[in-house]
Amino acid sequence: MAAARADFGKSAAKALRKQGLIPCTLCGNGETVSFTTDTKSVKPLIYSPNSYIVEIELGGKVEKAVMREVQFHPVREEILHIEFYRIAEGKPVAIAIPVRLTGTAEGVKVGGKLALSARKLIVSAMFDQLPDEIVVDVTSLGVGKTIFVGDLQFEGLKFLTPATTAVCAVRVTRASRGAAAERG
Repeated sequence: MAAARADFGKSAAKALRKQGLIPCTLCGNGETVSFTTDTKSVKPLIYSPNSYIVEIELGGKVEKAVMREVQFHPVREEILHIEFYRIAEGKPVAIAIPVRLTGTAEGVKVGGKLALSARKLIVSAMFDQLPDEIVVDVTSLGVGKTIFVGDLQFEGLKFLTPATTAVCAVRVTRASRGAAAERG
């Protein structure tokens, strides 16, 4: 549910929040539209690790968009403002997508500890080619080894997160050092 809004400023936003509404903006394609939505309809979208393409109906017109930024109250978990970015047909979308690790790393089998360093990666792709998650196979990852963004290859995806960013690594532990000493 979305409704256009005409009142702006701090006091207008406060009044909307008291009614259980969230002030929102929809940007992109050279135009910005201000609207409100109710808290209940956006909670599943916000309290999820996934990234979604949403349809916003404003004035009988349906717009496809991605959620770009959510502002929360610094003390209460109240949502203060949401900014959406309009998806344009034929143009790539930049969005943060969650990372999921799959497989059992070689380094973990000998006592190492697998650590996920990047929970989300920013990618650019056509909106119909965006995956729900980036699945990284860690099976061949040994102790002390790291998978970087630059090591990842996915059809139709361009990574905007720097190539030198670590995605995951198998850290050295006492158990893995002991196993290495026995083999050595």
